[in-house]
Amino acid sequence: MIKGLYETHLFVENLERSIDFYSIKMELEQCHYEEERRAAFFWIGKPKQFMLGIWEKPKEEIDIRHFAFECEPNWVLNESVDYLKKRNIKCRNFLNDGTERPMVFAWMPAISIYFEDPDGHSLEYIGVLDGKGKPDNGIITYEKWLELENK
Repeated sequence: MIKGLYETHLFVENLERSIDFYSIKMELEQCHYEEERRAAFFWIGKPKQFMLGIWEKPKEEIDIRHFAFECEPNWVLNESVDYLKKRNIKCRNFLNDGTERPMVFAWMPAISIYFEDPDGHSLEYIGVLDGKGKPDNGIITYEKWLELENK
């Protein structure tokens, strides 16, 4: 029956600016463009695996959305922040504690870092970790998660 989530769409204020963001900064492959409908589509992962569509709309019709890109946990932990900084993209963790340190959602468990696109949509890099979810541990640092995993 259902195998996964294939496609999601966002409304953006300036299509060209968003195409630059998703194709150049995020390095997604643009797979289709429709000038008449003011829309562009990008493959996420391998071609035909997952798709993001962006549609130009007036600012008042844009609702801020959130979605996460699935990544390798080690990449999120060790490389994601530098990757975003090199592209002049500010990042934050879920706690918004003023650090750029990825945090672990212990209930999953997964490690993540957040950032925004030019329209303010909340984007996330997330890597699902091995191990059993422990909801009582809340949102913690990776080091704390390792400590609790090894007990």
